[in-house]
Amino acid sequence: MRYNWQQKDWPNFQYKTDTIEDLLFDFAKRTGRISGVLDGFSESEQAEAMINLMVSEAIKTSEIEGEYLSRKDVMSSIRRNLGLNPELPVSKDKRVEGVTELMLTIREQFIAPLTETVLSNWHTMLMKGSEGIQIGRWRTHKEPMRIVSGAMGREVVHFEAPPSNIIATEMTQFIEWFNKSQNTLKKPILRAAIAHLYFESIHPFEDGNGRIGRAVAEKALSQNIGRPVLFSLSKSIEENKKTYYDELKKAQRSNEITDWINYFVKTVLDAQIDAEQEIEFTLQKTKFFDNHKHALNERQQKVVHRMLEEGHHGFEGGMNARKYVSLTSASKATATRDLQDLVEKGIFKPVGGGRSTRYEINI
Repeated sequence: MRYNWQQKDWPNFQYKTDTIEDLLFDFAKRTGRISGVLDGFSESEQAEAMINLMVSEAIKTSEIEGEYLSRKDVMSSIRRNLGLNPELPVSKDKRVEGVTELMLTIREQFIAPLTETVLSNWHTMLMKGSEGIQIGRWRTHKEPMRIVSGAMGREVVHFEAPPSNIIATEMTQFIEWFNKSQNTLKKPILRAAIAHLYFESIHPFEDGNGRIGRAVAEKALSQNIGRPVLFSLSKSIEENKKTYYDELKKAQRSNEITDWINYFVKTVLDAQIDAEQEIEFTLQKTKFFDNHKHALNERQQKVVHRMLEEGHHGFEGGMNARKYVSLTSASKATATRDLQDLVEKGIFKPVGGGRSTRYEINI
């Protein structure tokens, strides 16, 4: 098996876009529309929408790699680091602090050129709390860097990256290509798709390559658009990560990458559509609280806030008396009364019946 980096035309990626020109135009149109909608928001509404998108990106980029972070901790960390709620405590989970620091740095410094120092700093942020690996520098181990699955003794090798002794050279070439391509590849998704595949194929770090690679793609998109991206690429990937890994594996077998480009373009468009719904939901949420803030007691406010944190996809499984008790520490009788009160006020709507009754927000 010869991988892309072992072939004579590496890294001269070839592709056709004749079947996706309409999608590329749709991306540009949606980019302008999302920006226009946000520009019509108040500063607080813009901040709320941006925070929700960053929270999704931070959580989902970790979930793709099998790490699960607390949404509450990620939200608190982002709000604290933005200076909106400086009183919030630092998370005990160093992974949370690392990934949120990375998300904010990418957004704040998107226009700056990519350098070895930038990538080293990103990796150092991301790997906070990690032990036993090289942090902030290219891998140096002599054993092959392989992507494998399956039980020990029955491993299936999906990809083998270049050996460590040529990583420095490969990354110098990659960084040079990335910075020059901003002027030669004018369509944002094409540059981001190639950048992500190129980086993942080199796999320069001992760990964290997937998350750093998605950050590289986000930087490419942001630079070509001229502002930080207003959607979560990782959320879109995570919703069907098997397809992501399958397409990546296939793309790493050849430097003809039309199928990879097609996959990536569609994935970005899915992310844009989701972001549009999230932004619209943010506006609905603001209006919702303006209309009902005086009708909710402290317990009800806490529950409603928690449910709305989940965004436009809704609070998984709905609310019920047991969850209400868990969130508020109220008695079951109080929880039942509060829930019924919310229904009578038209704030909640019941779904199902009997013991399986659950409640959704009528937003």
